[in-house]
Amino acid sequence: MTQGTSLLLFRRVLDPVLRRFGLLLGVASVIVAGGFSGARAETITVTHWGGQFYGVPYAVAMEKGFFKKNGVDVTGILTAAGGGTAVRNTLAGGIPFGEVSLAAAVQAINSGQKLIIIGAGSWSVADQMWLVKKDSPLKTIKDLAGKQIAYTAPGSVSNMLILMALKANGMTPQQVKLVPAGDLGANISAVGSGAVDAGFSDELIIAQNKELVRPLFMVRDVLDPRMMQTVMITTAEYAKAHADIIKGLVNSRREGLAYTLDHPDEAADITAKAYNNPHTDLFRDHIRELIKENYWSDGRLDYPAMNHMVEGLQITGQIKGDVDWPKYVDTSYLPADLRPTQ
Repeated sequence: MTQGTSLLLFRRVLDPVLRRFGLLLGVASVIVAGGFSGARAETITVTHWGGQFYGVPYAVAMEKGFFKKNGVDVTGILTAAGGGTAVRNTLAGGIPFGEVSLAAAVQAINSGQKLIIIGAGSWSVADQMWLVKKDSPLKTIKDLAGKQIAYTAPGSVSNMLILMALKANGMTPQQVKLVPAGDLGANISAVGSGAVDAGFSDELIIAQNKELVRPLFMVRDVLDPRMMQTVMITTAEYAKAHADIIKGLVNSRREGLAYTLDHPDEAADITAKAYNNPHTDLFRDHIRELIKENYWSDGRLDYPAMNHMVEGLQITGQIKGDVDWPKYVDTSYLPADLRPTQ
């Protein structure tokens, strides 16, 4: 039996257990929000939609009608398990616009895809962690030597973070077995089943599953958490032909974030509904924590935070030297006040 088949079987066994704790497993590829009866559904991509919180500004923008107000009738979100999958989904969406990991965007552009980075998404990793079973003997990241560690997908944020965390603690990838397990549900399934020793997660998952798992280490405790996790991307061709749509998407996300900051509990309720998760109290607590951590950018880019994330790509040997950002970035689709001053 292959490792992938084993993980799938483990997940099938654990899914009923995990659902009792409200964990979202096997989120549908497209989640459609109602309210625009008779309108043609346009889709965009947000990595880990339904599981992680990059999607909060988009969920709020859909619910509050900001997309439609800005001339874009977005009624569906394509999700992805991270890495190159999110980029591919972006290209396959109704509108080739997505929020994906910075690492995946850089890798895609380096491979020749005609994409551009147009703005920032999440620029903190303060809530990210690796978890273990509650009764695991592992106590620190150092205990992972010789163990199997799950992350989401090659080229994803979690892939970069585990490599950087290992390096920061004097360890090498060769000392562990890294396993691309899929989304957060797949990671916790793999941990709970014993298929891996530790898996990638965040604070919300821990809050929902305290009886099953516990944190091994928080990323913020081993690294500077100010890193550009996700960026907004599109194709240069589409952006040139449909600048109004791209600007409308960027503005809608910005308005969704502003509403979230002003109305965190309502935004949490909207996101929980969009994610089909009944734990609105946990969503409220988590979004308030993310606001304290300045988790979301309003779209403006932070090049030091981007370079910090690129260190992960350098560690893997996938790029050499620094990234020449002007070749990757086009900020002309951002509102004027969010563009660089020079």
